Amino acid sequence: MLSVESVTVAVSDLTRHKLRSFLTMLGMIFGVGAVVAMLSIGAGAEKESLRIIEGFGIRNIIIQAKEFKPEELRQIRTESLGLTLRDVEALTAVLKPRPLISAKRVVKTFQVASETARADSRVLGVSSTYPAIQNLKLLQGSFFFPADEQSNSQVCVLGIAAKQKLFGFGNVLGRQIKVNDQWLTVIGVLADANIEKSEFEGVKIQNPNNEIYIPITTAIKKFEGDDIENELNEVIIQTHPQADLREQASTVNNLMSAMHRYVDDFSIIVPEKLLEQNQRTQSIFNIVMGAIASISLLVGGIGIMNIMLASVLERTNEIGLRRALGARKLDIRVQFMTEAIAISLLGGIIGVALGYGISRLVAAYSGWSTIITLASIVLSFGVSSAVGLIFGIYPAVQASNLDPIECLRYE
Repeated sequence: MLSVESVTVAVSDLTRHKLRSFLTMLGMIFGVGAVVAMLSIGAGAEKESLRIIEGFGIRNIIIQAKEFKPEELRQIRTESLGLTLRDVEALTAVLKPRPLISAKRVVKTFQVASETARADSRVLGVSSTYPAIQNLKLLQGSFFFPADEQSNSQVCVLGIAAKQKLFGFGNVLGRQIKVNDQWLTVIGVLADANIEKSEFEGVKIQNPNNEIYIPITTAIKKFEGDDIENELNEVIIQTHPQADLREQASTVNNLMSAMHRYVDDFSIIVPEKLLEQNQRTQSIFNIVMGAIASISLLVGGIGIMNIMLASVLERTNEIGLRRALGARKLDIRVQFMTEAIAISLLGGIIGVALGYGISRLVAAYSGWSTIITLASIVLSFGVSSAVGLIFGIYPAVQASNLDPIECLRYE
Protein backbone atom coordinates (compact mmCIF):
# COMPACT_ATOMS: atom_id res chain seq x y z
CA MET A 1 0.00 0.00 0.00
CA LEU A 2 1.32 3.42 -1.00
CA SER A 3 2.15 5.81 1.80
CA VAL A 4 1.45 9.54 1.72
CA GLU A 5 5.20 10.17 1.72
CA SER A 6 5.79 7.99 -1.37
CA VAL A 7 2.95 9.66 -3.25
CA THR A 8 4.28 13.09 -2.31
CA VAL A 9 7.77 12.14 -3.52
CA ALA A 10 6.37 10.80 -6.81
CA VAL A 11 4.37 13.97 -7.43
CA SER A 12 7.40 16.11 -6.56
CA ASP A 13 9.59 14.13 -8.96
CA LEU A 14 6.98 14.48 -11.72
CA THR A 15 6.75 18.25 -11.15
CA ARG A 16 10.52 18.65 -11.29
CA HIS A 17 10.63 16.57 -14.46
CA LYS A 18 7.98 18.73 -16.14
CA LEU A 19 9.72 21.92 -15.05
CA ARG A 20 13.06 20.73 -16.44
CA SER A 21 11.33 19.66 -19.68
CA PHE A 22 9.70 23.08 -20.00
CA LEU A 23 12.96 24.97 -19.38
CA THR A 24 14.79 22.75 -21.85
CA MET A 25 12.08 23.29 -24.41
CA LEU A 26 12.46 27.05 -23.99
CA GLY A 27 16.04 26.78 -25.22
CA MET A 28 14.83 24.93 -28.33
CA ILE A 29 12.03 27.44 -28.86
CA PHE A 30 14.35 30.45 -28.78
CA GLY A 31 16.97 28.70 -30.89
CA VAL A 32 14.54 27.66 -33.63
CA GLY A 33 12.78 31.03 -33.44
CA ALA A 34 16.11 32.79 -33.95
CA VAL A 35 16.89 30.60 -37.01
CA VAL A 36 13.50 31.28 -38.64
CA ALA A 37 13.61 35.02 -37.86
CA MET A 38 17.22 35.35 -39.07
CA LEU A 39 16.51 33.55 -42.35
CA SER A 40 13.32 35.53 -42.99
CA ILE A 41 15.06 38.87 -42.34
CA GLY A 42 18.00 37.81 -44.53
CA ALA A 43 15.71 36.72 -47.38
CA GLY A 44 13.76 39.97 -47.12
CA ALA A 45 16.93 42.06 -47.13
CA GLU A 46 18.21 40.21 -50.20
CA LYS A 47 14.95 40.79 -52.07
CA GLU A 48 14.98 44.49 -51.14
CA SER A 49 18.61 44.79 -52.29
CA LEU A 50 17.76 43.23 -55.65
CA ARG A 51 14.84 45.64 -56.04
CA ILE A 52 17.06 48.63 -55.30
CA ILE A 53 19.77 47.40 -57.68
CA GLU A 54 17.13 46.99 -60.38
CA GLY A 55 16.31 50.66 -59.78
CA PHE A 56 19.96 51.57 -60.32
CA GLY A 57 20.08 49.20 -63.31
CA ILE A 58 22.07 45.99 -62.93
CA ARG A 59 23.89 46.67 -66.25
CA ASN A 60 24.36 50.38 -65.67
CA ILE A 61 27.56 52.35 -65.16
CA ILE A 62 27.08 55.65 -63.32
CA ILE A 63 29.54 58.53 -63.61
CA GLN A 64 29.12 61.23 -60.99
CA ALA A 65 30.82 64.61 -60.73
CA LYS A 66 32.60 65.03 -57.40
CA GLU A 67 31.81 67.99 -55.17
CA PHE A 68 34.54 70.48 -54.21
CA LYS A 69 34.83 73.76 -52.36
CA PRO A 70 34.74 76.83 -54.69
CA GLU A 71 38.47 77.55 -54.35
CA GLU A 72 39.36 73.92 -55.11
CA LEU A 73 36.97 73.87 -58.07
CA ARG A 74 38.56 76.96 -59.62
CA GLN A 75 41.94 75.27 -59.47
CA ILE A 76 40.54 72.09 -61.04
CA ARG A 77 38.93 74.07 -63.89
CA THR A 78 42.36 75.18 -65.08
CA GLU A 79 42.95 71.54 -66.11
CA SER A 80 39.54 69.86 -66.46
CA LEU A 81 36.22 71.16 -67.75
CA GLY A 82 34.37 68.75 -65.50
CA LEU A 83 31.51 66.50 -66.56
CA THR A 84 30.02 67.83 -69.82
CA LEU A 85 27.98 66.79 -72.85
CA ARG A 86 31.34 66.41 -74.62
CA ASP A 87 31.96 63.39 -72.38
CA VAL A 88 28.61 61.92 -73.44
CA GLU A 89 29.53 62.32 -77.12
CA ALA A 90 32.92 60.66 -76.58
CA LEU A 91 31.38 57.75 -74.67
CA THR A 92 28.76 57.24 -77.38
CA ALA A 93 31.44 57.13 -80.06
CA VAL A 94 33.87 54.81 -78.23
CA LEU A 95 31.70 52.22 -76.46
CA LYS A 96 30.78 49.21 -78.62
CA PRO A 97 28.19 47.68 -78.85
CA ARG A 98 26.53 51.06 -78.59
CA PRO A 99 24.90 51.64 -75.16
CA LEU A 100 22.03 53.85 -74.03
CA ILE A 101 23.38 56.99 -72.35
CA SER A 102 21.57 59.66 -70.35
CA ALA A 103 22.97 62.91 -69.00
CA LYS A 104 21.62 64.53 -65.82
CA ARG A 105 21.87 68.09 -64.51
CA VAL A 106 20.39 69.39 -61.27
CA VAL A 107 18.72 72.76 -61.81
CA LYS A 108 19.19 75.29 -59.02
CA THR A 109 15.73 76.53 -58.12
CA PHE A 110 14.35 79.36 -56.04
CA GLN A 111 10.77 78.86 -57.20
CA VAL A 112 8.73 75.84 -58.29
CA ALA A 113 5.03 76.73 -58.56
CA SER A 114 1.79 76.24 -60.42
CA GLU A 115 -1.04 78.75 -60.69
CA THR A 116 -2.30 77.75 -57.24
CA ALA A 117 0.50 76.08 -55.25
CA ARG A 118 4.20 75.82 -54.58
CA ALA A 119 6.42 72.74 -54.14
CA ASP A 120 9.88 71.86 -52.84
CA SER A 121 10.43 69.44 -55.74
CA ARG A 122 13.84 68.94 -57.32
CA VAL A 123 14.18 69.85 -61.01
CA LEU A 124 16.42 67.69 -63.18
CA GLY A 125 17.54 68.11 -66.75
CA VAL A 126 17.84 64.64 -68.32
CA SER A 127 18.10 62.98 -71.72
CA SER A 128 15.09 61.42 -73.43
CA THR A 129 16.63 57.98 -72.75
CA TYR A 130 16.42 58.49 -68.97
CA PRO A 131 13.14 56.61 -68.25
CA ALA A 132 14.30 53.54 -70.22
CA ILE A 133 17.59 53.44 -68.32
CA GLN A 134 16.05 54.05 -64.88
CA ASN A 135 12.97 51.84 -65.38
CA LEU A 136 10.54 54.72 -64.83
CA LYS A 137 6.87 54.10 -65.68
CA LEU A 138 4.42 56.72 -66.88
CA LEU A 139 0.99 57.21 -65.31
CA GLN A 140 -0.20 59.90 -67.73
CA GLY A 141 1.06 61.37 -70.98
CA SER A 142 4.56 60.73 -72.29
CA PHE A 143 8.20 61.56 -71.69
CA PHE A 144 9.89 64.10 -73.95
CA PHE A 145 11.58 63.07 -77.21
CA PRO A 146 15.02 63.75 -78.81
CA ALA A 147 13.35 66.52 -80.84
CA ASP A 148 12.48 68.30 -77.58
CA GLU A 149 16.17 68.22 -76.62
CA GLN A 150 17.25 69.59 -79.99
CA SER A 151 14.78 72.47 -79.80
CA ASN A 152 15.28 73.22 -76.07
CA SER A 153 11.55 72.68 -75.52
CA GLN A 154 10.04 74.07 -72.33
CA VAL A 155 8.19 70.90 -71.35
CA CYS A 156 8.32 68.82 -68.19
CA VAL A 157 7.33 65.48 -66.68
CA LEU A 158 6.23 65.39 -63.02
CA GLY A 159 6.80 62.76 -60.36
CA ILE A 160 3.56 61.67 -58.70
CA ALA A 161 4.31 63.53 -55.43
CA ALA A 162 5.33 66.71 -57.27
CA LYS A 163 2.12 66.56 -59.29
CA GLN A 164 -0.03 66.25 -56.17
CA LYS A 165 1.76 69.16 -54.45
CA LEU A 166 1.35 71.45 -57.46
CA PHE A 167 -2.08 70.44 -58.79
CA GLY A 168 -3.68 67.94 -56.43
CA PHE A 169 -5.53 65.12 -58.16
CA GLY A 170 -6.91 64.81 -61.67
CA ASN A 171 -5.53 65.32 -65.17
CA VAL A 172 -2.70 67.89 -65.42
CA LEU A 173 -1.53 67.36 -69.01
CA GLY A 174 -1.17 70.68 -70.83
CA ARG A 175 -1.11 72.76 -67.65
CA GLN A 176 1.89 74.91 -66.78
CA ILE A 177 4.34 75.29 -63.91
CA LYS A 178 6.89 78.00 -63.28
CA VAL A 179 10.48 77.07 -62.41
CA ASN A 180 12.43 80.19 -61.48
CA ASP A 181 11.52 82.56 -64.36
CA GLN A 182 10.64 79.89 -66.93
CA TRP A 183 7.19 78.49 -67.71
CA LEU A 184 7.05 74.78 -68.54
CA THR A 185 4.18 72.74 -70.01
CA VAL A 186 3.35 69.41 -68.33
CA ILE A 187 3.38 66.55 -70.86
CA GLY A 188 3.56 63.54 -68.52
CA VAL A 189 3.24 62.19 -64.97
CA LEU A 190 5.32 59.31 -63.60
CA ALA A 191 3.84 56.37 -61.70
CA ASP A 192 4.75 55.84 -58.02
CA ALA A 193 8.34 54.52 -57.86
CA ASN A 194 7.76 52.91 -54.43
CA ILE A 195 11.22 53.78 -53.07
CA GLU A 196 11.61 53.81 -49.28
CA LYS A 197 15.37 53.89 -48.68
CA SER A 198 17.50 57.00 -49.19
CA GLU A 199 20.87 55.21 -49.34
CA PHE A 200 22.28 51.85 -50.42
CA GLU A 201 25.87 50.73 -49.73
CA GLY A 202 26.90 54.38 -49.27
CA VAL A 203 25.25 55.55 -52.52
CA LYS A 204 22.36 58.02 -52.26
CA ILE A 205 19.06 56.92 -53.80
CA GLN A 206 16.96 59.67 -55.35
CA ASN A 207 13.21 59.27 -55.19
CA PRO A 208 11.67 60.27 -58.55
CA ASN A 209 8.25 60.79 -56.95
CA ASN A 210 9.14 64.35 -55.91
CA GLU A 211 11.17 65.27 -58.99
CA ILE A 212 10.43 67.27 -62.12
CA TYR A 213 12.18 66.32 -65.37
CA ILE A 214 12.99 68.68 -68.24
CA PRO A 215 15.15 68.20 -71.39
CA ILE A 216 18.87 68.32 -70.61
CA THR A 217 19.52 71.07 -73.20
CA THR A 218 16.73 73.20 -71.72
CA ALA A 219 18.32 72.83 -68.27
CA ILE A 220 21.73 73.89 -69.59
CA LYS A 221 20.70 76.78 -71.86
CA LYS A 222 17.68 78.30 -70.12
CA PHE A 223 18.62 77.96 -66.45
CA GLU A 224 21.72 79.81 -65.32
CA GLY A 225 24.49 78.20 -63.28
CA ASP A 226 27.93 79.17 -62.05
CA ASP A 227 30.63 79.13 -64.71
CA ILE A 228 32.93 76.89 -62.69
CA GLU A 229 30.29 74.27 -61.98
CA ASN A 230 29.98 71.01 -63.87
CA GLU A 231 27.72 71.19 -66.90
CA LEU A 232 26.39 67.77 -65.85
CA ASN A 233 26.05 66.21 -62.42
CA GLU A 234 25.76 62.65 -63.64
CA VAL A 235 26.01 60.43 -66.69
CA ILE A 236 24.28 57.02 -66.72
CA ILE A 237 25.35 54.34 -69.20
CA GLN A 238 23.19 51.28 -69.79
CA THR A 239 25.56 48.79 -71.39
CA HIS A 240 24.49 46.51 -74.22
CA PRO A 241 23.41 43.00 -73.06
CA GLN A 242 26.20 41.46 -75.18
CA ALA A 243 28.90 43.71 -73.71
CA ASP A 244 31.18 42.66 -70.85
CA LEU A 245 30.21 44.98 -67.98
CA ARG A 246 33.60 44.96 -66.24
CA GLU A 247 35.44 45.56 -69.49
CA GLN A 248 33.07 48.42 -70.34
CA ALA A 249 33.59 49.94 -66.88
CA SER A 250 37.36 49.81 -67.39
CA THR A 251 37.01 51.46 -70.81
CA VAL A 252 34.79 54.18 -69.35
CA ASN A 253 37.30 54.88 -66.58
CA ASN A 254 40.24 55.10 -69.00
CA LEU A 255 38.36 57.34 -71.44
CA MET A 256 37.05 59.67 -68.73
CA SER A 257 40.49 59.96 -67.15
CA ALA A 258 41.96 60.98 -70.50
CA MET A 259 39.10 63.42 -71.22
CA HIS A 260 39.59 65.05 -67.81
CA ARG A 261 43.41 65.13 -68.13
CA TYR A 262 43.69 62.61 -65.29
CA VAL A 263 42.14 65.00 -62.78
CA ASP A 264 40.23 63.06 -60.11
CA ASP A 265 37.00 65.07 -60.38
CA PHE A 266 34.58 62.21 -61.08
CA SER A 267 33.62 58.84 -59.60
CA ILE A 268 32.32 55.69 -61.26
CA ILE A 269 29.67 53.47 -59.66
CA VAL A 270 28.86 49.99 -60.97
CA PRO A 271 25.60 48.69 -59.39
CA GLU A 272 26.66 45.08 -60.03
CA LYS A 273 29.63 45.63 -57.69
CA LEU A 274 27.30 47.22 -55.13
CA LEU A 275 25.19 44.07 -55.28
CA GLU A 276 28.24 41.87 -54.74
CA GLN A 277 29.31 44.03 -51.80
CA ASN A 278 25.82 43.84 -50.32
CA GLN A 279 25.75 40.05 -50.74
CA ARG A 280 29.07 39.77 -48.90
CA THR A 281 27.71 41.92 -46.08
CA GLN A 282 24.53 39.83 -46.01
CA SER A 283 26.58 36.61 -45.85
CA ILE A 284 28.50 37.91 -42.82
CA PHE A 285 25.19 38.88 -41.18
CA ASN A 286 23.78 35.40 -41.84
CA ILE A 287 26.90 33.73 -40.41
CA VAL A 288 26.81 35.83 -37.23
CA MET A 289 23.08 35.31 -36.73
CA GLY A 290 23.46 31.61 -37.53
CA ALA A 291 26.20 31.29 -34.93
CA ILE A 292 23.99 32.95 -32.29
CA ALA A 293 21.08 30.68 -33.17
CA SER A 294 23.36 27.63 -33.14
CA ILE A 295 24.51 28.47 -29.61
CA SER A 296 20.88 28.58 -28.50
CA LEU A 297 20.23 25.20 -30.12
CA LEU A 298 23.40 23.78 -28.58
CA VAL A 299 22.30 24.96 -25.14
CA GLY A 300 18.89 23.40 -25.79
CA GLY A 301 20.57 20.14 -26.85
CA ILE A 302 22.71 20.02 -23.72
CA GLY A 303 19.57 20.69 -21.70
CA ILE A 304 17.82 17.76 -23.39
CA MET A 305 20.75 15.47 -22.57
CA ASN A 306 20.80 16.58 -18.92
CA ILE A 307 17.06 16.22 -18.45
CA MET A 308 17.10 12.76 -20.02
CA LEU A 309 19.98 11.67 -17.78
CA ALA A 310 18.03 12.96 -14.77
CA SER A 311 14.97 11.13 -16.09
CA VAL A 312 16.98 7.91 -16.33
CA LEU A 313 18.02 8.30 -12.69
CA GLU A 314 14.48 9.03 -11.50
CA ARG A 315 12.96 6.18 -13.49
CA THR A 316 15.51 3.52 -12.62
CA ASN A 317 12.87 1.32 -10.98
CA GLU A 318 10.61 1.68 -14.02
CA ILE A 319 13.47 0.67 -16.32
CA GLY A 320 14.20 -2.39 -14.13
CA LEU A 321 10.53 -3.37 -14.10
CA ARG A 322 10.22 -3.13 -17.87
CA ARG A 323 13.38 -5.17 -18.37
CA ALA A 324 12.12 -7.81 -15.88
CA LEU A 325 8.86 -8.07 -17.86
CA GLY A 326 10.75 -8.78 -21.09
CA ALA A 327 11.63 -5.36 -22.61
CA ARG A 328 14.79 -5.41 -24.70
CA LYS A 329 17.63 -2.89 -24.57
CA LEU A 330 16.39 -1.56 -27.93
CA ASP A 331 12.93 -0.91 -26.44
CA ILE A 332 14.45 1.19 -23.64
CA ARG A 333 16.58 3.14 -26.12
CA VAL A 334 13.57 3.83 -28.37
CA GLN A 335 11.53 5.01 -25.38
CA PHE A 336 14.07 7.60 -24.25
CA MET A 337 15.00 8.64 -27.80
CA THR A 338 11.32 9.21 -28.58
CA GLU A 339 10.95 11.43 -25.51
CA ALA A 340 14.03 13.48 -26.43
CA ILE A 341 12.90 13.97 -30.04
CA ALA A 342 9.36 14.83 -28.89
CA ILE A 343 10.69 17.62 -26.66
CA SER A 344 12.84 19.03 -29.47
CA LEU A 345 10.06 18.79 -32.09
CA LEU A 346 7.51 20.50 -29.85
CA GLY A 347 10.10 23.21 -29.18
CA GLY A 348 10.63 23.42 -32.96
CA ILE A 349 6.92 23.92 -33.68
CA ILE A 350 6.57 26.67 -31.09
CA GLY A 351 9.92 28.14 -32.24
CA VAL A 352 8.68 28.44 -35.84
CA ALA A 353 5.63 30.33 -34.60
CA LEU A 354 7.88 32.57 -32.49
CA GLY A 355 10.22 33.20 -35.44
CA TYR A 356 7.25 34.10 -37.63
CA GLY A 357 6.02 36.54 -35.00
CA ILE A 358 9.47 38.13 -34.61
CA SER A 359 9.85 38.59 -38.37
CA ARG A 360 6.44 40.26 -38.60
CA LEU A 361 7.25 42.58 -35.68
CA VAL A 362 10.55 43.54 -37.33
CA ALA A 363 8.71 44.24 -40.60
CA ALA A 364 6.04 46.32 -38.82
CA TYR A 365 8.28 48.47 -36.61
CA SER A 366 11.50 48.84 -38.62
CA GLY A 367 10.16 48.89 -42.16
CA TRP A 368 12.39 45.96 -43.16
CA SER A 369 11.04 43.46 -45.63
CA THR A 370 10.88 39.89 -44.25
CA ILE A 371 10.07 36.63 -46.06
CA ILE A 372 9.21 33.31 -44.39
CA THR A 373 10.52 30.61 -46.73
CA LEU A 374 9.76 26.89 -46.79
CA ALA A 375 13.51 26.28 -46.56
CA SER A 376 13.73 28.10 -43.22
CA ILE A 377 10.89 26.02 -41.75
CA VAL A 378 12.35 22.74 -43.04
CA LEU A 379 15.79 23.72 -41.77
CA SER A 380 14.47 24.61 -38.31
CA PHE A 381 12.56 21.33 -37.98
CA GLY A 382 15.52 19.39 -39.32
CA VAL A 383 17.93 21.02 -36.89
CA SER A 384 15.62 20.62 -33.89
CA SER A 385 15.04 16.93 -34.74
CA ALA A 386 18.78 16.37 -35.19
CA VAL A 387 19.52 18.06 -31.85
CA GLY A 388 16.96 15.84 -30.09
CA LEU A 389 18.36 12.75 -31.79
CA ILE A 390 22.04 13.52 -31.15
CA PHE A 391 21.69 14.64 -27.54
CA GLY A 392 19.18 11.90 -26.72
CA ILE A 393 21.47 9.05 -27.81
CA TYR A 394 23.76 9.04 -24.76
CA PRO A 395 21.00 9.02 -22.08
CA ALA A 396 19.10 6.34 -24.04
CA VAL A 397 22.20 4.12 -24.22
CA GLN A 398 22.87 4.68 -20.52
CA ALA A 399 19.30 3.65 -19.67
CA SER A 400 19.41 0.52 -21.83
CA ASN A 401 22.69 -0.64 -20.27
CA LEU A 402 21.43 -0.56 -16.68
CA ASP A 403 21.33 -3.92 -14.87
CA PRO A 404 17.67 -4.93 -14.31
CA ILE A 405 18.32 -6.42 -10.84
CA GLU A 406 20.18 -3.32 -9.65
CA CYS A 407 17.39 -1.16 -11.05
CA LEU A 408 14.75 -3.03 -9.05
CA ARG A 409 16.82 -2.58 -5.87
CA TYR A 410 17.40 1.14 -6.56
CA GLU A 411 15.71 3.66 -4.26
